[in-house]
Amino acid sequence: MKKLLVSFGLVALLLAGCGQSGDEKTEGSKETAPVVTVGVMPSTDNMPFIVAHEQGFDKKHGVTIELETFKSGKDRDAAFQAGTVDGINADLVGVAAYLQGGMDVKITSATFGQFDLIATPETTSVEELKGKEVIVLKNQGPEYAVDQILAQSGMTGADVKIVDVPQVPSRVELLQNNQAAAAILPEPFVTMTTTKGMTNLGSTRSIGINPFVLCFTTAVIDEEAEALKGMYDAYNEAVDWMQAHDQSEYIQLFVDEIGFPEELKEEIQVPDYPHAEQATETDITKAFDWATEKGILKETIEPKDVLSDVYFK
Repeated sequence: MKKLLVSFGLVALLLAGCGQSGDEKTEGSKETAPVVTVGVMPSTDNMPFIVAHEQGFDKKHGVTIELETFKSGKDRDAAFQAGTVDGINADLVGVAAYLQGGMDVKITSATFGQFDLIATPETTSVEELKGKEVIVLKNQGPEYAVDQILAQSGMTGADVKIVDVPQVPSRVELLQNNQAAAAILPEPFVTMTTTKGMTNLGSTRSIGINPFVLCFTTAVIDEEAEALKGMYDAYNEAVDWMQAHDQSEYIQLFVDEIGFPEELKEEIQVPDYPHAEQATETDITKAFDWATEKGILKETIEPKDVLSDVYFK
């Protein structure tokens, strides 16, 4: 785990010791902005949050955005359950599992993520995967994504051999060593594999679904509502800034913070990030129905029961 940003508490204490009045709005008061900590996987959908902090948009909107990056979804989820992060960038199947496990969580927005089904160079179609090993994270978004991509070709998960590998770098290694026919991957691993000749067989975005969301516990939402609003305002300002500037001004962040290899910097395709938006009822229902079929979700939960109105009314 790496910590992207650092606490500014020491600076705040030093400034407080200088005798400034608590009633005065000073530069020091900005350093006491509440911190919102989000557990994430290395992925391009983190970039607006990264830019928001780099450009100071988070402080401008009264919050400090702190990201903690994990190598596996299970490690990220464990941190969320332990309360060491306030919220996580997750998938809807994971949200279903949290709810079934008794966690009081709400979706505050969708995120602009994407899972791609990457295959060995000799595999040129989804149909060719029949009977072969496909690497996923079982019972979470990656397996859900594979099932939805397979369905576009009239196949189901039963038509392939699902292999559970939680850590994304391990999935890449197995794929590159021809120990599986395909794997579900996020960026930057999609670019890292396709530039080496791997085949992209489709993605969640190409088939019109978005299983990616930002979620927080209800307690955090209630206690830090203003901070979360500031976080999304900063996110939107970061999107505007990226659209107004040449990508050469921020492309290095994809290398430094997300993990793209330096030598692939020219190959990076920067997504056309939209402003923050709420997850759709259609996406939630589709993912929750799948989770029910898999036995992950055993109770009926409607989209309205899990959508937070902290930012989107």
